[in-house]
Amino acid sequence: MAEELAIKITDLWKAYGNVQALKGVNLDVKKGEIFGFLGPNGAGKTTTIRCMLDLIRPQRGSIQIFNLDPQKDPVAVRNYVGYLPGELNMESNLTVEGQLRYYKDLRGNKIDWDYARQLARRIELDLKLKIKNLSKGNKQKVGVLQALMSKPSLLLLDEPTAGLDPLMQQEVYRLLREAQAEGTTVFFSSHIIDEVETLADRVAIIRDGVIVEEAEPGHLANLEIRNVRVRFMQPVDIEDLNHVEGVSVKSKSNGSSVNLQVEGEMDKLIKALAAYPVADLEIEHQSLEQVFLAYYEAKEKEG
Repeated sequence: MAEELAIKITDLWKAYGNVQALKGVNLDVKKGEIFGFLGPNGAGKTTTIRCMLDLIRPQRGSIQIFNLDPQKDPVAVRNYVGYLPGELNMESNLTVEGQLRYYKDLRGNKIDWDYARQLARRIELDLKLKIKNLSKGNKQKVGVLQALMSKPSLLLLDEPTAGLDPLMQQEVYRLLREAQAEGTTVFFSSHIIDEVETLADRVAIIRDGVIVEEAEPGHLANLEIRNVRVRFMQPVDIEDLNHVEGVSVKSKSNGSSVNLQVEGEMDKLIKALAAYPVADLEIEHQSLEQVFLAYYEAKEKEG
């Protein structure tokens, strides 16, 4: 039912000159869910989010945020939203606290400052530092904190963990799950399959301005493509590896090493390698664009 939706996007089209960024995007996001918006860079993720906030306007289509039209009432919509843009503009000479208090003033002082300080402690952000002295990761923390500190009904997050180390990424995931537990809807974009698989309840995959698939996170494992290099302690016959599901041999060197491409889960390859004297194993994840090209081109050929 419509009243159960936090976001409803219907037939959204947006062009920048001759470049068509969105080509009829349709999305329904339920209240209280964590929704992942997955796609390579340039796929249309940021454009979609900016349209939701009426920061840019589409040529065609409609958007409803909690049954409000952002084009007709953008202020009302933004009162519900905590927004993390891909690039957050900040005043370099302010301290972190000064910048956050500025955001607090913009929201009409509707911020629990004790809660903001608590968030800062959890993400290890020093409020006394000046913005101009922050690393990229610490600037990202400021962005995450300002989005969360108003306890919004809807979080719109554009690449929320960009620039964060793995431990801090996990802490941000915990914060987002806690926000969800308190009733917040979370809509976040990412180009990292593992991140969306870890965090999201549902996923929409966008490529070249088109939603190519909506999926449960468990499906994303099937999209993974890895390049694997195996070095053996002695020359071996690797013929059996040719018969492992999802594995293809790309090159080999006198039986002492082999380069493989693995589609989907690694489990079957790992079990097969247990029969070999493995000296070293290197795994490289292909970029999401490479994954999409391989996966969706294959689907188009099958169709």
